Amino acid sequence: MNNLRVSVKAPAKINLTLDVLYKRPDGYHEVEMVMTTVDLADRVDLIPLDHDEIRLDCSASFVPDDIRNHAFKAAYLLKERYRVKKGVRIYIDKKIPVAAGLAGGSSDAAAALRGLNRLWNLGLSMEELAQIGAEIGSDVPFCLYGGTALAKGRGEKLIPLSSPAPCWVVLAKPPVGVSTADVYGGLRVNEIKAHPATDNMIRAIEEQNFSMMCQSLGNVLEEVTMKLYPQVRQIKELMLATGAEGVLMSGSGPTVYALVQKEMKAQRLYNALRGFVKDVYAARILGGNETDVLD
Repeated sequence: MNNLRVSVKAPAKINLTLDVLYKRPDGYHEVEMVMTTVDLADRVDLIPLDHDEIRLDCSASFVPDDIRNHAFKAAYLLKERYRVKKGVRIYIDKKIPVAAGLAGGSSDAAAALRGLNRLWNLGLSMEELAQIGAEIGSDVPFCLYGGTALAKGRGEKLIPLSSPAPCWVVLAKPPVGVSTADVYGGLRVNEIKAHPATDNMIRAIEEQNFSMMCQSLGNVLEEVTMKLYPQVRQIKELMLATGAEGVLMSGSGPTVYALVQKEMKAQRLYNALRGFVKDVYAARILGGNETDVLD
């Protein structure tokens, strides 16, 4: 039996902008969004099995352990497409909260694709892995490449960007799970009052202008999610009142994050939020490519 074990880091992503342009004929929404990685990450371990099956275990008990799990599906698709007659045990050490708007499941799938490409010696390019990733979920291609990017289409068409200004990210998730489908279903594209200034955000990133980055934050799904879950608005208001320079909901929510430059302010914000919600995290913006195989 092959004793090689591969571990891959799976960082969370945040949306610096999220714009919805129109509803497409295929039922999806055409989006334009700027995303970047933060150093809140799951770890995905891939352990060879001596029999031909996929087994998945996770440190979080409520995560599905079958084809509904994006990492399991990644292994399944690779096995089917490339006729791999080997087994693997996938273990996910979960640090990213589930159903939070942080692409935890998509990042786990991306980590599984990268790690299994190595474990099974498939020799696939990043482009080939990204095509498979897009079948699993719209955020998987971004999570494969990591870093910072402008995403278009369903989110799978990526234009790499440079790293944003270094800063702290304090994330808070209220105790609710949000259905992305419900949030998009509640969005009326023709009623969007203000679209994010995507071009300004890209310029802020290129110039490493922290203040301009904070001013350019925008997410058209925020109002929809706030109507469904008032806690999201309360967290945003608390973050602003505690002195965060920029605050936004990530993805379809419910996680809200604050950008701050000073570690002391990040700590103060973290402590203030811990009295309000249980799931609070302080992380750094990564922005570069930090999705490498660990060993």
